[in-house]
This record gives sequence, structure tokens and C-alpha cells, in this order.
Amino acid sequence: MAVYAFVFPGQGSQSVGMGAELAQAFPAARAVFEEVDEALGERLSKTIFEGPMEALTSTENTQPALMAVSMAVMRVLETEGGLDLAAKVSLLAGHSLGEYAALAAGRAFSISEAARLLRLRGQAMQKAVPAGQGGMAAIIGGTLAQVQEICTEAGKGSVLEIANDNGGGQIVISGAMDAIDKAVVLAKEMKIKRALKLPVSAPFHSSLMRPAEDVMAEALAKADIASPIVPVIANVTAERETDADTIRTNLTKQVTGRVRWRESVEAMSGSGIDTFVEIGAGKVLSGLIRRIDPEVSALSVGTPADIESLLKSF
Repeated sequence: MAVYAFVFPGQGSQSVGMGAELAQAFPAARAVFEEVDEALGERLSKTIFEGPMEALTSTENTQPALMAVSMAVMRVLETEGGLDLAAKVSLLAGHSLGEYAALAAGRAFSISEAARLLRLRGQAMQKAVPAGQGGMAAIIGGTLAQVQEICTEAGKGSVLEIANDNGGGQIVISGAMDAIDKAVVLAKEMKIKRALKLPVSAPFHSSLMRPAEDVMAEALAKADIASPIVPVIANVTAERETDADTIRTNLTKQVTGRVRWRESVEAMSGSGIDTFVEIGAGKVLSGLIRRIDPEVSALSVGTPADIESLLKSF
């Protein structure tokens, strides 16, 4: 019998029209988008379903939008499919903002609370560093040690840090733009397979995000957070967590901290998880998981047909 973990995507998985088919097919999905709209005091659902892409990729919109799609899938699984999350799923995890979706799925906080926190998180991250001064780059095919060496060398007199250890030979670095430019050149000189700057507007998950971390510390201190009904693997520790106060601390640290995705997946598969289900938009995480551990099964669920197929497997 399969042992399941549900995982929730982060920034980069968004596309115009995501979740629209769900909203048309299921009242439970529509209700999630309406709840997010009400929490934010605007029709984010219109941007999600109709675009334009430029508005959807603005981080203050992307973050609550991806959570909304993930939670729409969850609500359909639970209300239409009768899924008992605590009985069927052993662990939850999410990539960066996806950790908020994982916690909302586990009932640690409401969809409305998650939407408000992610809107604030997106705004605070955008404001933390003036536009054009910071960025991110993906280093493909280098080891963690090689990429750390690149960060040390290219980041001299500046800020350059490992932001995401995604696994499958993909590591993302983050920091000052001049250091990012140097790192891309250095990676090529070191004969690393590929190094490319990412189309992001800020140096996420680096110490340059300290002002945003302060904003989130204050917001999370006031947020109503409970123990999730299923343990959630935290990005910053790669360990399972159910304590509400520790979750609060981990989410605060996550703004500047490294997303330890490879270690998180290894921890889950090491504890007996053999089937990973990516809940929401895109297939980024399921692709990474297959590269991290080819022995496990990884599938993505974001459409009515996907939901129907998953429910048959339980």
C-alpha cells in the first residue's frame, strides 16, 4: 500500500488560467477563490483565470494565487472525493510560498489567513531591495560545494548566497546583481553545465530580505496558527514539524533562509514515503522529486481529470 506525501508548488509554477477548469467544475473550488478574493478585498481570481501574465507574475499576486489553486484542489479532493487527509497522507511540504499552502491544507491556518500573509510576504519581499539591485541565478550541474565556492568568490565585498537547494543538480543562488553577474561567468569558467540569471524581481531567500523578514515576524506573531493535522516538513530545517510556535519561527526564518528542498525530499523518502503528489499548478516539484529519488512515484494533480485519477488510487 502506497505511503503518501502531498507537496505544494512555489513561485515559477504559475500560468494564466490555472484553476479555471476546477472553478467551473466544482462549487468547492469556486468557494476557495471567492474566499481568497474576499480576504484580499479584490478579485485576484480574475487575474488568475484571465491574466494578464504580467499582473499574475507580480510576486504580491503570484504568492496568494498559487496557494489558492492548491487549496482549490485540496477542497475538491476532500469535499467531492471524500479524502480524509490525516488518514491517507503521512506528510506535507511546500516549496517556499508552498509551505503556506501545505500548512493551510493541514489546517494550521485558514485559507483567508494564508492569503493575507502571502500578500504581505510578496509586498514585503518586493520592497526589501530596490528594483534592479538584486537577483537570482540557477546553477545546473554543479555540486553544493562548487556552488558554495562560487558564492564565496563572486560575493566578495557583496552578498551572494545559496537560496534553493532544489536537488537533481539544480541550485539557485541569490544576492546583489553585480555578484550574480560574476557568479554566472565564474560558473562557466569552472565548466559547470549551465548558469543562467532568473527572471525574478528580487533576491529571494537571501540576507538582503532582512527587512521582509522583520515584517513577517510581526505579522506571524499576530497570526492565528494551530498545530497541523498532518506534520509539515519545514523548508529551513528539512524536518517534520507540528508545533505552532516553531512553525511561526520557521516561516519567519524562511524569508531569508535557504529552501532545503533536496534534503526535505530525502527526509520524506527516508521515512517511508513512496508516493509524492504535487497539489496545484504545474509539474515543477514532481519533476525535481523524480530526479532526487528515482525510486519513488511522483505525480501532479491540478485538473478535474487529475483529481479523478488520484481518488481511484486511494
